Amino acid sequence: MAPRKEVLEVGGREVTVTNPDKVYFPRAGHTKLDLVRYFLAVAEGALVGVRGRPMALKRFVDGAEAEPFFQKRAPDNRPDWIRTATLTFPSGRTADEVVVDDAAGLAWVANLGCLDLNPHPVRAEDLEHPDELRVDLDPVPGVPWSQIRDVAMVVREALADVGLAGWPKTSGSRGIHINVRIEPRWTYPEVRRAALALARDVERRAPGIATSKWWKEERHGVFLDYNQNAKDRTVASAYSVRPLPDARVSFPLRWEEVPSVEPEAFTLATVPTIYAERGDAGAGIDAAVGSLEALLELSARHEAEGLGDAPWPPNYAKQEGEPPRVQPSRKRRADSEYAGRGKDGGPPPEVAEARAKAVAAGDRNAGLAQDWAGTRPTPTGRRRSAIPVIEIARAASKAEVQAGFERWKARHPEAAAHLEPADVLTDGMRGRSSLWYRLRVNLTHVPESLRPLQEPLDPDYDPFAGVTPQERAAWEAGGAQRSASKQR
Repeated sequence: MAPRKEVLEVGGREVTVTNPDKVYFPRAGHTKLDLVRYFLAVAEGALVGVRGRPMALKRFVDGAEAEPFFQKRAPDNRPDWIRTATLTFPSGRTADEVVVDDAAGLAWVANLGCLDLNPHPVRAEDLEHPDELRVDLDPVPGVPWSQIRDVAMVVREALADVGLAGWPKTSGSRGIHINVRIEPRWTYPEVRRAALALARDVERRAPGIATSKWWKEERHGVFLDYNQNAKDRTVASAYSVRPLPDARVSFPLRWEEVPSVEPEAFTLATVPTIYAERGDAGAGIDAAVGSLEALLELSARHEAEGLGDAPWPPNYAKQEGEPPRVQPSRKRRADSEYAGRGKDGGPPPEVAEARAKAVAAGDRNAGLAQDWAGTRPTPTGRRRSAIPVIEIARAASKAEVQAGFERWKARHPEAAAHLEPADVLTDGMRGRSSLWYRLRVNLTHVPESLRPLQEPLDPDYDPFAGVTPQERAAWEAGGAQRSASKQR
């Protein structure tokens, strides 16, 4: 018997929902059809954050409890009413990404398994000038929710002092997002620079609870992730459903609600009713367009005081003027030996020129070896270092690395008793098409006599498992090319 399908009419278009009864949230019991109907119920609100923007597809084809994969290029078998926009990424590659314009588009991407929506901060008509600055409040482990709310209120004050209006929402995960509409006059590097200035200003106002430090081993409290404004970074938009057991939603808030909001109140089951009763708290964002001039002036003052650039994400070429891109605990050389030559978030000019020529000649991969996103996994923690950071586990899921950490704590209870929340470093690593995870521990707060040595990883996940020798060779070649480019 052929799998059941359900055809919905949405705004005069037909959207086919395949396997509508497939359970996406086993503990809550929500199916794929429930997900599609949810997005239709909140469509006008959800479209405020995604309409007219290219979108990376984060697909949970096996449900919320399975690992997703990222699809940048629009599927070939899309409806003719789904348009695309051609983006150029820092690597030089290009991709035609999906642009959602209406409720039917929302239903279509939901049918692909997209729980959360990940639009870029640009409109399809102008892909080089963002019209949104994004403030991502990311707490270190152990930070109470009340502290995240407190930092959000400090962000509001800091934005008001430079003439900008922020629009808060729960992230649907562990933090709060604050979006700021801006005039599309500035480039990605300029918007990122403004976001860094804002992060440093919030840290100055609330040094005990907020941080702008990129390296996890230096963070405390709530991190303001300025790098979410780098080109090719996306953030889950308003009304996205997150892959948590209760199908929690990223929900727009009014500022008076922030001091008392509890994120678990907003789920796939509850939000349609809340939305119908109170409307969309983010509805006015497009009318609140502001200027970055004051933030960029603040950035210039920071630079005059000796605060230059801050680290970029690891999948970007080492930038000119960027500080050493190495964990402080692993730094071995003078700052000058870590210098980069990348420009505007991309590679050195001659590398960018060569990649642009490859794209112009028809190679959408810009001459790079393979077509996948992410950075090359590199071994870490395999030998003892004089710096007390050790690696505990690698796995395909967070739950597995956490289980490995629990086993480590059981073996070393005295050392574990000295750890602080920020000492536990869990990183999501982008592989070829999905995330994998590693967990490390900073033993700084553990007395030297109690510090365990590096042990075999438990579990010890191999990102290359199931990859053919030819695929691995291509990956290795691409990694070598990227490394060479960064060193030029």
